[in-house]
Amino acid sequence: MTTANPSPYRSLPAVDRLLRLQDRALREDGSEVSARLKTEAARRLLEELKERIRQGGGVTAQDVDDAALSERLDELRATIDRPAHRRVLNLTGILLHTGLGRAPLAERARMALLEASRQAYVEVSAETGERNRREDVVALHLCALTGAEAATVLNNNAAATLLGLQALAEGSEVIVSRGELVEIGGGFRMPDVMRQAGCKLVEVGATNKTRVADYAAAIGPETGCLLKVHPSNFRIEGFFAEATLRELTALGREHALPVMEDLGSGWLLDEPLPHDAREPGVLASVASGADLVTFSGDKLFGACQAGFVVGRREAVERVKRHPLYRALRLGKCELAALEATLLIYRFGEPKLEIPILRAMYTSTEELEARARVLAGQIASQIAAIGYAVRVAPSESFVGSGASPARPIPSRALFLLRSTDAAPSLSEVTRRLRLATPAVFARIEDDRIVLDLRSLPSSDDHDFLTVLLAVLRAIAAEAVDQA
Repeated sequence: MTTANPSPYRSLPAVDRLLRLQDRALREDGSEVSARLKTEAARRLLEELKERIRQGGGVTAQDVDDAALSERLDELRATIDRPAHRRVLNLTGILLHTGLGRAPLAERARMALLEASRQAYVEVSAETGERNRREDVVALHLCALTGAEAATVLNNNAAATLLGLQALAEGSEVIVSRGELVEIGGGFRMPDVMRQAGCKLVEVGATNKTRVADYAAAIGPETGCLLKVHPSNFRIEGFFAEATLRELTALGREHALPVMEDLGSGWLLDEPLPHDAREPGVLASVASGADLVTFSGDKLFGACQAGFVVGRREAVERVKRHPLYRALRLGKCELAALEATLLIYRFGEPKLEIPILRAMYTSTEELEARARVLAGQIASQIAAIGYAVRVAPSESFVGSGASPARPIPSRALFLLRSTDAAPSLSEVTRRLRLATPAVFARIEDDRIVLDLRSLPSSDDHDFLTVLLAVLRAIAAEAVDQA
């Protein structure tokens, strides 16, 4: 008679045992762990062990002894209880990294957001106590800064573009250059937006050359709007020409047609972008006389996600009267952050106070000095894990569709493996991402690149603390394994 092999699942710990192992567990802040959190950690640990068995692996006695189970339960509770949207130190060199939330807020904007997170003035007048419109203060500052007759704000630039097209040209033809039928991240395509807005797309010109005469030839009785679109994440170089917004505005006036520009990135200073004079600015677009200009709040403007609409009063009022307007408006926290940022533009020092602007205007000499200080402070710990550190020139990019293909000279720490026993580049960057706060770097030409242009100098201490902690942990693990 043959005895059947016992089921590998019989070695799994009981839920009661896993809960008892957490009797004295505390959260990171020292408070007591809730029963629900303990139960969820136990459930996830059991699922991990079951999955290991399903994949053909075994569960040893050492895997399920009290010490191993308690350590893993501690890790799982910390993971479960940690918010997914948390602080990151950005050393990728991409200043507006979409995956990392694009523009970081100015300190004044962060404080304003915190203040508004309680009950706050949103739709009531302090003077009269009567209800008003929540976007009025933001609109006032926008008009003062841009010279627009009217303004409003929605929850992102895609919404602003969609609602602008619907308000101006729903059921009509919209004329746009073939070279501006762009697709941006997430599959957001301008032809799809027009279709959703109830507009009929009329393409004119060629991919690389579109003249104002091409727009003029396409105007007919069904034309509702002339549209210009920021090319976002690409540029055409060489044999290229486009109709200017001022030319389109003149053509629109001649034919009594509204003109709209989806400007995108939102450069608000009255000077060229320091490394890319081609990037269009909000002030010039408004000055051209366009009926509507839309742009983002979380790109070069330097605040939170939002879609600004500025332009002629009658056109902006049509947007505000649209039935979808209420569905696309902002909440109090975003409005507070935008207002604080606009106040910096009006009365503060935007190049110093707004992080994205400060990052672009920081000199390479300052970045070099910071890099050399940091390199000296980590050199010995880097060597302990079989790596070397170098300070060298790097290239940063704005990102998020602003100023594409135009690098900004920068300086970075380059981490290179110096021994075969050193941990892999991917393992070191993974450990940095899992740290608190997380550190995001990039891997390039078999090196870890830590680009300082995308990290505010005020975060150097936190970056150094995290990096040293990770390096020490890796070095300690190497000693234990030896």
